[in-house]
Amino acid sequence: MRRLFLVLVLALAGCASSTVDGAAPAASGSCLPSAPVSSAAPGGHAGARIPDLTLECLQGGGRVRLTALHRPAIVNLWASWCAPCRTELPAFQRFAASVGDRVLVLGVDTGDTRDHGAALLQDTKVTFPSLFDQDSALLSGVGRSALPVTLFVDAEGGLRYLYNDKALDEAGLAQLTREHLGVAA
Repeated sequence: MRRLFLVLVLALAGCASSTVDGAAPAASGSCLPSAPVSSAAPGGHAGARIPDLTLECLQGGGRVRLTALHRPAIVNLWASWCAPCRTELPAFQRFAASVGDRVLVLGVDTGDTRDHGAALLQDTKVTFPSLFDQDSALLSGVGRSALPVTLFVDAEGGLRYLYNDKALDEAGLAQLTREHLGVAA
């Protein structure tokens, strides 16, 4: 019953799918790189969708609408006070470097302060884009209350998989990305 409720909430939180025929330009004022032409991932998943939220970039200004990423994405919800998050962020950084532009790796500093989040990124040498969600709207939107959470999202905004367990390492990220997004690291 609880799982059905989560699926219904996520379905209602989503928006109509969108597709792109070529490169999608980064939204004006966004902290994200442009989507490459070859960003297709398995689509057609009629299930849950990523919540339709627009979040500020953690550093550098700009805003990003989560339903308009236009490429396969791994969205990692983290916070400076979360010990498993601190452990897995370097693995996400190495994984982001290995997949290049085939998959967008996107962090979301959740329920934190902007200063603490920015300091953690600097300490861990994380350079992939991160958004700021002080009110934990995305965490609530996917029906979770504990970090870390990692979302595997297809190019149309379909929520292919939600991981909410121990800290992920590079091998785990590679396996889940291959399994749920059809992209090999």
